[in-house]
Amino acid sequence: MKKILGILCVLVMLSTSAWAESKPIRIPVAAAFTGQLASFGEGIQNGALLKGEEINARGGINGQKVKIVLEDELCDPKEAATVATKLANDPRVSVLVGHLCSSATLAALPIYRDAHLPAISPASTNVSIGKMSPYYFRNVYRDDFQGLFLAKYAHHIKGYEKVAIFHEVNDYSMGLMLAFTKQAKKLGIRILGTEAYTADTTDFKPQLTKFKMMKPDAIFIPGYAPQGTLIVSQARSVGMRNVDFFGADGLDDDLMLKNPDAEGLFVTTPFLPDKAGPQAAGFIKAYEAKYGKVPNWFAANTYDAVGLAAQAIGAVGQDRVKIRDYLASLNSKEKAYEGVAGKTYFDENGDCLKDAFVKKIKDGKWVGAEKQLR
Repeated sequence: MKKILGILCVLVMLSTSAWAESKPIRIPVAAAFTGQLASFGEGIQNGALLKGEEINARGGINGQKVKIVLEDELCDPKEAATVATKLANDPRVSVLVGHLCSSATLAALPIYRDAHLPAISPASTNVSIGKMSPYYFRNVYRDDFQGLFLAKYAHHIKGYEKVAIFHEVNDYSMGLMLAFTKQAKKLGIRILGTEAYTADTTDFKPQLTKFKMMKPDAIFIPGYAPQGTLIVSQARSVGMRNVDFFGADGLDDDLMLKNPDAEGLFVTTPFLPDKAGPQAAGFIKAYEAKYGKVPNWFAANTYDAVGLAAQAIGAVGQDRVKIRDYLASLNSKEKAYEGVAGKTYFDENGDCLKDAFVKKIKDGKWVGAEKQLR
């Protein structure tokens, strides 16, 4: 009887161990998958799922499959806080990818910090994020860099002397506006006027009529595409036919391509397929084969962020603190994660240095600008 019981105990232990090893490693991805900014979330979802499939095709992480878990937070701070609380309290979650919008990240960040849960944002660019938590990392540039870059491009490449600014009232848009304004003034660009709007605004004509009287060379829109496309069309409708429009990565969306009035619009972006290094070729080919379109920067950065999370788990296991320490150890070019959007390594605040590129709408398509700022 003792022998039988012993054999049964061994079988139970082996069965339990095998069951534990067969459970997939969960990597949540938090972004806006429905709602007004769902088009941004599409690229994030596609990039994450593609990377997850590739990891599993190579045998997973140390023999365990990966499960990408999509968490919809609508780019809304309240929803983001709800999602963050859920993930922070889930012992199966050791690292996550997210969030998309800076306002959502700022709402979720203290929850992850208090739970010692590391997060990698592929898209949140607000300047203050990095200094708020040792558990938050991002593989995208900051708004102060992006705003400075845009001001230099507007001055050195486009030759603008007079610019008006139309920004949304949120952390992302206002951070960009302040960074751009500071650098533009240093370069001698006159800021003729600044107007603000909220996410639910649909009528921009009163402010645009005011801008028309100022005769700017261009209007800077540091916001998101759903409002950006309305601003451009309404500007044309009030007679602003010879004014240029430009923005940051928040306008880098196929929604703008559907608007014929947006022809010539240019934006900054962290990833351009035709400027990407050789390591991106396989990703671009696989993405086009699976989704029938060229990957945007949301897809590329998320693909890399999931890869970073998987590499960390593979190196140190699923302990949250150890994963955080591993990510923080990637602090030089020599130690960097080699991704499709370039090398990712972090400073003491979890921020990274990434190149910016400029693309524009030409004949209804996004193309790299002829002149890049270097």
